[in-house]
Order: sequence, then C-alpha cells, then structure tokens
Amino acid sequence: MDHLHGRYLTDGWHEARASFETVSPATGEPVGRAADCGLDEGRQAIEIAWAAFERWRTTTAFERAGVLRRWHGLMLEHLDELARLMVREMGKPLREARGEVAYAASFVEWYAEEGKRTYGSWVPTHAAHKRLLAIRQPVGPTYAVTPWNFPAAMLTRKAAPALAAGCSMIVKPAEQTPFTALRLGELWAEAGGPPGTLQVLPALDPVPLTRAMMDDPRVRKITFTGSTEVGRLLYRQAADTIKKLSLELGGHAPYLVFDDADLERSVREVVACKFRNAGQTCVCTNRIYVQEGIHDAFVAAFARAVGDLRVGDPMSEDTDVGPLVDAQGLAKVEDHVADALARGARAVVGGGRREGLYFDPTLLVGVTQGMKLLEEETFGPVAPVLRFATEDEAIARANATPYGLAAYLYTNDLARAMRVAEALEYGIVGVNDGVPGVAHAPFGGVKQSGIGREGGPWGIEEYLETKYVSLGIG
Repeated sequence: MDHLHGRYLTDGWHEARASFETVSPATGEPVGRAADCGLDEGRQAIEIAWAAFERWRTTTAFERAGVLRRWHGLMLEHLDELARLMVREMGKPLREARGEVAYAASFVEWYAEEGKRTYGSWVPTHAAHKRLLAIRQPVGPTYAVTPWNFPAAMLTRKAAPALAAGCSMIVKPAEQTPFTALRLGELWAEAGGPPGTLQVLPALDPVPLTRAMMDDPRVRKITFTGSTEVGRLLYRQAADTIKKLSLELGGHAPYLVFDDADLERSVREVVACKFRNAGQTCVCTNRIYVQEGIHDAFVAAFARAVGDLRVGDPMSEDTDVGPLVDAQGLAKVEDHVADALARGARAVVGGGRREGLYFDPTLLVGVTQGMKLLEEETFGPVAPVLRFATEDEAIARANATPYGLAAYLYTNDLARAMRVAEALEYGIVGVNDGVPGVAHAPFGGVKQSGIGREGGPWGIEEYLETKYVSLGIG
C-alpha cells in the first residue's frame, strides 16, 4: 500500500502537493498519508474526465463489459487484501469487511452484464414517411462522493453502472478511507480501464474539490452518499448547471416486531440489522418497536443475544463489533445514551464506552418520545426497544420521521406483511429480513432520505439520457 501514499489517480498516478494523515480507529496508529486534492486538481480532473468520456462512450457495451469483468475478477483475487485495508482504515470487523468486498464486486459483475441491456425503443410512427426511435446514451462525466462506512461497496455501486453506461467518473472518497478507493482505482487500471475513466481524488476538505465539479457544466451527474444536510447543499449547488442527481442520505430505520413473530429468528434478524459495522450504516435500525404480547420475551432474548456479541480488535476473526470510526462518532453515541438515561430510559445491556473508540453494544428500554435517539440517527451500537399495541399504531410511529430510507418488520402473517410493507413510507422494506441489500435490487430512499436509486436496472438508468430520433425516409 505504500505506493498509494501521497498520490492520486487521474490519467495516471500523480504526487499531491499536500497530504494528510489517516489513523486506525482501532489502534490509533497511522495508516498512511493521503493525497489532499483541491480546486486545481479538480479542474484538471474534469479536463481529463471529459477527454476520457469522449473516447469511452464510443466503445461498445461488450468492450466495456470485458473491462468490468476483469475488474470483478481482480477484486475477488485481492479480496483479503482489500478487506484488511478496510479494517485498518475504518475498523470494520474482518469477517464483515470480506463480505463487503464480495458485495462490492457483485455490483461490478452485475453491471458488466446490465450495460449490454440498455435497450432503446422503436416507437410506432404517426406518418408513413417517418420512423421514430428512442436511444439511450451516457449522460457524461460524473462526480461521486462516497462515505467511509462502506468504502468499497459505495464506490462500485456508483462507478460500475456509470462505467458500464459509457460515462467517466471522478471519485472523492471519504477522508477516513482514501486508500481503499485508491486501491480499487488501481485495480480498474490493471483490468484495462482506460486512463481517466475512473479517477480517485482524496481530499481532507471536500469543499474546494467539489466546488470545481459543481461549477463546471461538463460534469453532468452528481452521486452522493452521506448526510441529509450535505445532500441539501449539493442539491442547491447542482441547480446552477442543472446536473442529474442521485442522493442517498440519512435514515432513521424502524423495525416492527409483531406478536406472531418467531422469537429466535426475529432476534437474530434484528441483531444482524442493528449491530453490523457497530451500528454505523444508514440502514441499521434505529428504533425497535415490539408488540406488547411478545415485548418482554423479546427483550429477554434480545438482551442475551446483545450480551453475547464480541467486542474487540476488528482484525480478529472472532470480533462482532469493532470501534466507532472517530471521536466525533463516539461522542454522538455517548450523548444519545446519556440523554436517554437522564430522561428515564434504562440500559438492560451495555450503556457505556470502553477504552479507545469502542462503545458497548447497548439495549435500552423505557425509551420515550423526545429523546435524541428517537429524533436523530445515532450511528452506533445502541438499540432502543419500545412497546406498541396495534398495527396502525406501529405504522404511524414508524412513519413519524422526515426520513424514509429503510424500514423492517417481522411477522408470520402474510396479509399483515403486505399491508405494513405497503404502508411504510420508505424506499426499502425488509420483511423478516434484516439485511436486504443485493446488487440487483433498487436501493434508495424517499422524503429526506434522498432521490434516485442504485442497484439493478434502476441504477444504470441514473447514468443514461434518452434521445429521440425522428427519421424521415421520403
């Protein structure tokens, strides 16, 4: 990895004029010095992206698919290396990190094939001397801002459909996790990706780099995964040059567990949903509502499962929960728990921090409206359990938020499953499934959780324009 230090990828590797240090959240030790790109590097990258796009768009979908397939193969070949790099950068437990690399590679595999299916249409004509066509073409150079919590998968979920469609892409990875993105860019080049088609520009301060992208009309598409606050800002900035947008923003996912749920299986699904990546995903459940008939039994079983989670070194094969990504994230978790306890909640399991950036997997009961963790996304290993009486009450409480990314429910009643899934105001609903994400399904939110979809055929639509061709034949 040493060759990635202080460098960024455009049409080749460049030494940055400035750099910044990244550290491991697990050990506090330096991971490396990352290139710190700004306005000038951004403007240079746009020139390169435009030239690369004009060449890449002329290749066939089958040629592009060949490069993507080779990229997919290299990602799997280097799976353990990428996973360990991710663990060092952001503290994800090694078993989860390996799973993420496989998940990231699955987007590349899917879009290698889906790029060959961006069909147009032959439109019935209104006049005998005309033929009408609708064709699909790449939107143009794109700019992606990716988060630290899925440094591999969020890059490929954006880059694979863009590249398959014939777009070029500039990626600004999160400042906590630049090296995973740089290594993926290196593997793209090794797979035969033409210079400039996938550029990776780390930055400690994203504002100058992003300003270059937002101001230039040649950057036709912005894709961002991150907070709603930053998403709103990008939405406003994109208006001046009328860019296409995909925004995957914050969430506040409810999990509804009904009386007829299988106790053991529902606990297992809620644990998987809540505690993966130490609760640091935008689709982790933030509120668990359990129907009153099963509430006490669920809390007892859930407490045993939470208490059994192994906290520790994320490089260990046995670790379930690693550290929070940084001191700011830990402080937010501490604040939410302290606020809840001060207002009358009770910690059945956990409730405190450990040495370093670790926080105990925590189960809270007695949680009431007005507590911070019911109003804000906690982004940590804290599970508040609340009681409800009726189906209508559960739906109303689940929907009482400006966010609408993911929601979950557990029931063995098929009719209820359909009713509740349809009534929940969310872009993703897991029914008896706490981890529903796959490459070939649509991922995205409603309300203030974003616009657009990633994954499946919906994902590549975000990188295509429709052109109408009217052909007179005399």
